[in-house]
Amino acid sequence: MQSFVTVSVNKEKINLLNFDRKGLQAFFAEIGEKPFRATQLIKWIYQEGEFDFDKMSNLSKSLRAYLNEHCCIVAPEIILEQVASDGTRKWIVEMGGGNKVEAVYIPEATRATLCVSSQVGCALACTFCSTAQQGFNRNLTTAEIIGQLMAANARMGAEGRVTNVVMMGMGEPLLNFDNVVPAMNLMTEDFAFGLSKRRVTISTSGVVPAMYRLTEVCDISMAVSLHASTDELRDILVPINQKYPLKELMAACKKYIEGSPRGFITFEYVMLEGINDSVADARALVKLLKNVPSKMNLIPFNPFPNTQYRCSSKAAIEQFRDVVHKAGIITTVRKTRGEDIDAACGQLVGKVLDKSRRAERLQKMGLLS
Repeated sequence: MQSFVTVSVNKEKINLLNFDRKGLQAFFAEIGEKPFRATQLIKWIYQEGEFDFDKMSNLSKSLRAYLNEHCCIVAPEIILEQVASDGTRKWIVEMGGGNKVEAVYIPEATRATLCVSSQVGCALACTFCSTAQQGFNRNLTTAEIIGQLMAANARMGAEGRVTNVVMMGMGEPLLNFDNVVPAMNLMTEDFAFGLSKRRVTISTSGVVPAMYRLTEVCDISMAVSLHASTDELRDILVPINQKYPLKELMAACKKYIEGSPRGFITFEYVMLEGINDSVADARALVKLLKNVPSKMNLIPFNPFPNTQYRCSSKAAIEQFRDVVHKAGIITTVRKTRGEDIDAACGQLVGKVLDKSRRAERLQKMGLLS
């Protein structure tokens, strides 16, 4: 198999990594080719690792000539790797224009998980997340999203091949819907990466209209960044709640579960000392999720410079877990991975040319150095 490379091309050429199979079928139909060409091309790119059109031997010479003239296969480059003491790897990925994002590879005994970014920065402003403090520049393309997975597999080889993908890196995936969905389709495409829909998870802070839209086009696993059981607190921690409050979010979760491959929603809940970690908070959470098939991940808060928050104590986390678990909700405390290289949940920052000027505003307020 050919090694992972980036091809230098004219920007006006069409990057074929931006298409899933349906998109490629439409592309080939437009140029007068049969739909089966899409499957052939996908196999060459994702199974054979071949980026050179001239070596795609089952394509006609005329088609290869057309592809050489009008198309390209371009993926982002890993420019820096950091390896944590626990084996977690954080990759800095060049996205052009001075922007960089981070992807995190987490090896375990029976699986290898890749945490993939969907935006340069984040368009939301969750107060406990380091990524959110960096502001926002742009959405990643499908090629830039799927390219992170291609790069990971090429870097780690067959023995370290990615088995699970979580769209939990930089950005809110559902605010980049039209690029994220084709990328996830490629992840689960039999002729591309062939991952089980149970092993590909999209995380959202609660973009309710996009959650409903997703039920119509995709049925992968979903995780919801919850972090609070009341609108009053969630409005502060996860400001998008001001637009889509908990009642609307829970209704969207119930709808999504109807077509989910797992039959439940995974809820993420970051543990913040004195903020959302009391027994009363745990009981309120149980009440909120009473009619929503759920699994709960409790996440010890990972600190970042100038944050106002602190992680809950081990005793408080265990007490909170026990209350929720005894109510019949499967509850686990997520093991922090890659903390010594700032690769843990909520710590990814990359390099963002902030069009939102959020970082500048925070600096003026004295909330960010």
